[in-house]
Amino acid sequence: MVHLALAAAAALCSAPVHHELDFWLGQWQVVENGEVVATSTIEAVSGGCAIRETYRQKDGYHGMSLSFHDPVLGKWRQTWIDSTGSVGEFSGSSTDGAMRFEGETHTANGKRVFRKMSLQRDGAGILQKSLRSMDGATWAPHYEIRYSPVTAR
Repeated sequence: MVHLALAAAAALCSAPVHHELDFWLGQWQVVENGEVVATSTIEAVSGGCAIRETYRQKDGYHGMSLSFHDPVLGKWRQTWIDSTGSVGEFSGSSTDGAMRFEGETHTANGKRVFRKMSLQRDGAGILQKSLRSMDGATWAPHYEIRYSPVTAR
C-alpha cells in the first residue's frame, strides 16, 4: 500500500510544470560584482515535488528556500528564511524564459519589503535579479547575482 502511495505522489509531480525550475538545480558559486560571495546547493526534494536552496555566504550569512508548484493556485511558490530572522513569501510563474516571483520579505525588526525576482538561464549559469520597494509603488534595483556552476577539481 505504501508503494502505491509513493508511486501516486511521484506521478503528481511529474507534469512539466513541476520541472520549470529544474534549470536551477546544481552546485553553484554565487558571484556578485565579479566576486564569489557565496555557495548555493539547489536540489530536488520531497520526491521531486519541491526544490530546496541552501545558501551560504563567505561572511557567515546563510539561508534556505523551498520552492514548489501549488496546483490550487496554479503558481510557483517560494518561502525563504535566513540567519538574520528575515522571511520571504513569493509566488510566480515561468514566462519569457525566466521564473518570475513577486512577494515580500519581512525583516526580524518588522520591516516589510516588497520584492520582484527573476531567475533565468544565462549561458552555463543562472542570472538572478531582484527589485525592491518599501511602498509597493516605487521600485529600485536590489541585487543582481550570477550562479556559476562549481567545477570538479
